[in-house]
Amino acid sequence: MCLATPGLFGAIGAFYDDLGRPSEGEVGALRRQARTAESESRRLKARLGETEAALEAARRAAREGRSQEELAAAVRSAAEETDRLARAFSERALPVLAFLDTHVPGKAEPPYPPHCEAGTGEEDLVPALEWLAADDNTTLVRKDCINGFIGATLPDGRNRVVDWVNEHAIEQMLIVGICTDICVMDFVLTALSARNHGMMPTLTDILVYEPGCATFDLPKAVAEDLGYGGTAAHPQDVTHYMGLYFMASRGARLVSEVALG
Repeated sequence: MCLATPGLFGAIGAFYDDLGRPSEGEVGALRRQARTAESESRRLKARLGETEAALEAARRAAREGRSQEELAAAVRSAAEETDRLARAFSERALPVLAFLDTHVPGKAEPPYPPHCEAGTGEEDLVPALEWLAADDNTTLVRKDCINGFIGATLPDGRNRVVDWVNEHAIEQMLIVGICTDICVMDFVLTALSARNHGMMPTLTDILVYEPGCATFDLPKAVAEDLGYGGTAAHPQDVTHYMGLYFMASRGARLVSEVALG
């Protein structure tokens, strides 16, 4: 239904032509009809706006729902690729280094909320990778901060990543993990700087295997509802790409396939 006030006044003009000048009562009645029509038009426009807003909210919810499904699929895929590659490396007696995010309970790491605190079970390997704990070719490193390279620093100043690379005379290091733009990126950027600084003389390339990486999704509305603020919004696709971009821009090599001889 479409109500147009100018059309109503056109109808009033035709009424004048047919019947001559109307009485004051008739004019008043027509004016009241016009006001009623305008009020109804505003009401319908408001209802239309509410409907559009509801539709957009529904679309957003649908997008977020798909995003969560995609996130779960991306994380599963990254874990599966990590498992596949780790097994392939171990079968060839190639060294593997695995980080376990293990935070001190109650010790904040802004801007992130508490996660993977020791004693919660979140600090352990996911079931698909539990076999690494007993693997002779794997070195496990528990880190108490986002940056695994920094978290691998020992009280005496030595660094377990540096020692591992130098002990095995590693020339190329292949990186997989979660989250692409946080833990993975922080480690890669620091490792690149350490390599350039001559701390790992044999290391020439740091490769990031994109299918083995993933990150999370946090819509703005959800971040606000949780009290984190809109700036905590974390669109999965964008942040995954940004992490890859910054690693590549600093000298890491992005790879989409891995072939082992």
